[in-house]
This record gives sequence, C-alpha cells and structure tokens, in this order.
Amino acid sequence: MTIRRAETGDAAALARLAGELGYPSTPEEICARLAMLTSNDEVLVAEHDGEVEAWIHVAAVHSLETGVTAQICGLVVTESRRGSGIGAELVRAAEEWAHRRGIARLRVRTNVNRTRTHAFYERCGFTHAKTSRVYDKNL
Repeated sequence: MTIRRAETGDAAALARLAGELGYPSTPEEICARLAMLTSNDEVLVAEHDGEVEAWIHVAAVHSLETGVTAQICGLVVTESRRGSGIGAELVRAAEEWAHRRGIARLRVRTNVNRTRTHAFYERCGFTHAKTSRVYDKNL
C-alpha cells in the first residue's frame, strides 16, 4: 500500500468513496472541490495495486478561541478493505502532516450514529471530548 497526495486523476475513485461515506459526488464535483483547497488542506489517498482504496482530508483550522488545530474533515476506506489497517495508516499520515506544521492537536468529528467509527478513533488514541449538534441553513 502506498499513501500519497491525491491528484485530479483520482477524482472518480474519490467520488466513489465519498458515495460510500454517504456523500454522493461526481468526479467533476470532486475535481472542483480539490481545486478550492488551500495550503491549509491535505487530501491523501491509500493506493494498492494501482487502485485508490481510501482517502483522508485533513485541514488546519484556525479559531479565535482555540488557535490552530488539525481536523480530519473526512476519512473513508472502501467497504471491502475496512478493518485492514488502512484507516489507521491514513490517520498516522494526518498526524505527521499536522506535526510538520507545528500543530499539536488533531480533532475529528463523527456522526453520533457511526458507532463503529467511534471505536476506530478510540483505537487510534482519540478521546471523546464532547457531544454537539450541527445546524445547517440553506442560503
């Protein structure tokens, strides 16, 4: 398995995986989103035998009240490879990315219903810090 920076040529695989996560996307939408990312963001893929099997998006989030933290914005491993250690490798890569930038905290938010995901992050050394609600408003 190879972990590397995502490229626009990965858009179809990234879109397929986003759909597995519950966020249907087209390759064109993924390309547009990748183009909008800044130096505060990194999207890494895990590739095996030429196939992208997982991705992670980590970003430096600047906040007036807490300073800068790294946040995992998304992580998905294809269904057939879940539990194989790919996700943990991507989390370690995100930790290294944050460390290289002098960021001392990595945060992740996950849906309250994703209990398997909660256990995964706890195995990766995360602690449950708080429970919150998310509110959206269409503009």
